[in-house]
Amino acid sequence: MIGVIIGIVAIALGVSIILRRTGAPVGSHRIVRVFGSRIMGIFLTVVGVFLLLSTSFIFVDANYVGHLKRIYAFKELPQGRILALDGEKGPQAQILGPGFHFIPLVRVLYDFEEWEIVTIPEGYYGQLTTLDGQAMPSGMFMAPSIPDDRVADMLNADSFLTKGGLRGPQETVLKPGQYRLNRYLFDVTLNENTNATIIPAGHVGVVKSNVSQPGINCVEEEVSASNVSREALTVPLVPRGCVGIWKEPLFPGAYYLNRQAYEVTLVDTRVQTWEYKGGYTKRIIDLSVDQQGNIQQNERSVQEKIPDDAADRAVYVKVEGWDIPLELRALVQVDPDNAPVVVGSVGGLEEIENRILTPAIRSIVRNVAGASIRVPDKNPDGTLVQPASFTVRPTRVLDLIENRDALEQTIEQQIKVEGNKAGVDIREIRLGEPAIPPELLVSRLRVQLADQLSIAYERETDAQQKRIETEQARSTADEQPRLVEAQIAVQVANQREQERAALGRAERQYLEELARGQRAQVDVLGQDRVALLQALEKLLNSLERKPELVGLVGKLVPNTVVGGDTGFAGAAALLGASLGGIQGQSGSQGRTTGGQ
Repeated sequence: MIGVIIGIVAIALGVSIILRRTGAPVGSHRIVRVFGSRIMGIFLTVVGVFLLLSTSFIFVDANYVGHLKRIYAFKELPQGRILALDGEKGPQAQILGPGFHFIPLVRVLYDFEEWEIVTIPEGYYGQLTTLDGQAMPSGMFMAPSIPDDRVADMLNADSFLTKGGLRGPQETVLKPGQYRLNRYLFDVTLNENTNATIIPAGHVGVVKSNVSQPGINCVEEEVSASNVSREALTVPLVPRGCVGIWKEPLFPGAYYLNRQAYEVTLVDTRVQTWEYKGGYTKRIIDLSVDQQGNIQQNERSVQEKIPDDAADRAVYVKVEGWDIPLELRALVQVDPDNAPVVVGSVGGLEEIENRILTPAIRSIVRNVAGASIRVPDKNPDGTLVQPASFTVRPTRVLDLIENRDALEQTIEQQIKVEGNKAGVDIREIRLGEPAIPPELLVSRLRVQLADQLSIAYERETDAQQKRIETEQARSTADEQPRLVEAQIAVQVANQREQERAALGRAERQYLEELARGQRAQVDVLGQDRVALLQALEKLLNSLERKPELVGLVGKLVPNTVVGGDTGFAGAAALLGASLGGIQGQSGSQGRTTGGQ
């Protein structure tokens, strides 16, 4: 302000000096004084103009927006307004872009501020609140959304204020990018709560809207989770753009929704697994076999804990008076069309699980397992009866193992009905391994183990027999040469035996013939003579084989005179003498006998 006053005074003095005239005679000193005063006047004028110009320009940096707040003016702002449109005192709707701006006495009449341009990063939105404009209508807490093609016009302060913009929270948001805004009018909120709404794959977003769009006929409609059951959950839904829960969910993608206007609940539409397991003590009897083949049994206990990702603990069922923990697994899925019903009725899939389906599953499993079971009829050999027939009978403990399929089908049918009521599709129910008391299984296990041992013994016996046969074959192969020799020896022995038998038969025939001849000889010659002949025959045979015995015979019989010839001749003579002697004795005996 002081500079402006000084500049005006300087310009006035300078101009007055330049225009001033004098009537004094002309002289050299006079000319000098006049010329000097004009120079002074020009100088003062230039200084004054410079001082005035220095208060009439503004330079705005490229990354900033210039804001003006007028100090001196003849007009006051209208009641209830905070931004000036026609040069009134106060914040101005006009903003200054980057670069040099010339406005007469701008630094005198206005206060100047620079604000950084608004930058919205990727994945976020800017939440707008306007500080000026028309009052919000009754029953509306947020100004309706502006179409994207009109957002640029809305962000112009002059246009916003002159075209009926509403004061307060705006449903319209700033999407990622940079904006030059009048910060006297627009307040922008950007934090971790203004991130974009991301609907991941395998999910849908159920929208609960707090605002409605103009021109939409908003009529609530009662929508049921199932068209079959009258007991199904129902909830009032509205078309998109109306206040309430939208009938149509948001599909996977990114949405820049104002969190103050819309609440989005994610619903997982993928197939999920609910497990009911753990939370009990399992008793086990282990069977073992010692070295003597005796079956030993030992009891132990295992604490089954509830997994962190389990829906609930195992279901206790009472069968034949026994309390048996039964584990099971359910595969469930929410149809995207039923997601708004699920959210509107109970709040979400987790609430459906905890409040509706888990109690229903536990109740149905207890009722089915503890009541009766429908099992197919079987022949005595274990095959199914044809044509197929079924029998309904009370459930037994071992049915939890032997007829698990029948129990699963019955439980699944009943649970699917409850799931449809809640808008959830039960794909399948699978029972786990029941913790049956080991006392009921140990006899069966012992029989199975005994059967296995029997089979093992039989196989071991077969193996030993095969091993013996193998060893025999190996030994036979190793002893093959000796076996061949033995076989040949046996054959030779058999041949010799046959030869000897033939010789024996020949000898026997010979002896028989000889005996018959000797008997005939005895009958003719008498027994004594036959004996003598046999002795002489043997003697002759011996002498024939060994002639040297002739001399010995001569010594043994000295009274016998043998001629010059030796050998067979001498033996014949000796034999003749002997025979003659024998004959003489016979004659004398005959004679004696006769004389008598």
